[in-house]
Amino acid sequence: MRKKIIGLALGAMLLPLSFSAEAQERMKIRRIGYLHASSKTDPRVVFQREAFRQGLRELGYIEGQNIIIEFRYADRNIDQFPILTGELVRLKVDAIIAPGETAIRAAKQATNMIPIVMVAAGDPITNGFIASLARPGGNITGMSAMSPELHGKRLELLKEAFPRVSRIAFLWNPDTTAGAFHDTQVAAQALGLQLQAVQVRGEIDFDKAFSDIIKKRPDALRVPRDPVITVPKAHQARILDFAAKNRLPAMYDDSQIVEAGGLMSYAPSLIDMYGRAAIYVDKILKGSKPADLPVEQPTKFELVINLKTAKQIGLAIPPNVLARADRVIK
Repeated sequence: MRKKIIGLALGAMLLPLSFSAEAQERMKIRRIGYLHASSKTDPRVVFQREAFRQGLRELGYIEGQNIIIEFRYADRNIDQFPILTGELVRLKVDAIIAPGETAIRAAKQATNMIPIVMVAAGDPITNGFIASLARPGGNITGMSAMSPELHGKRLELLKEAFPRVSRIAFLWNPDTTAGAFHDTQVAAQALGLQLQAVQVRGEIDFDKAFSDIIKKRPDALRVPRDPVITVPKAHQARILDFAAKNRLPAMYDDSQIVEAGGLMSYAPSLIDMYGRAAIYVDKILKGSKPADLPVEQPTKFELVINLKTAKQIGLAIPPNVLARADRVIK
């Protein structure tokens, strides 16, 4: 009886300690890094950031109370990445959010211990970020911008908008968009379209690439998202100027390029992707390992059309295609 009483007494003494430990864990302020290649004032970046924050709020995270977000922006200067990632590593953040291939690669080079949640990764397997979608391995997981049907859908929309299209020039970077090129080539064959490959590995390749396109005389242009081809603003401007001068209907992966003067884009919904990135963070903070969290592919997509650009280059978008657009820029 005496042993039983002592046991109960000890249990009563340990119970508050147990509750205290659990309460401390719940009250612990978690710290995550947010690494971005662009400027914090870029309207697109602001939109992405707020979508991510909203996702965290919906999961019960309140900045300053139970979570702190360390924002770091490279302002489109890749030389800043080692400094920024070094700061996040020294802060011992619990996870790093890395939107886009450039930020993902920089985070990967900085740490193989801190979990990295990628957002809008074009081809994470080809880029060497993960082993597979189902079993990423390592310390990286998150949202890929890849979808098996996406490349074919972009060609279908081009063909539907401009029925006379039969030859499509494809700007690609063998170092980063080989997977996109292969999938687009397969889709083009299935649709009876001729894909004309034009390589761009760096800034010095643009003049030759544009010259090659003129010689090939395509009916349209496909420009995939790429850290070299489309991410730098100056490169975007060159492509937009070339497409306009040559009256080439062009399909992009990025609605921001359409907002800047491109004709069409068909891409995953960014608000959905950034919201889902918050779910990955939540799982990691609760103990899940990135290596065991399958990489998700997009399920929501947006068609954006710039009617102003269409009129400037003398193209008419069929009413049935306009009706399907999620957003029309006039």
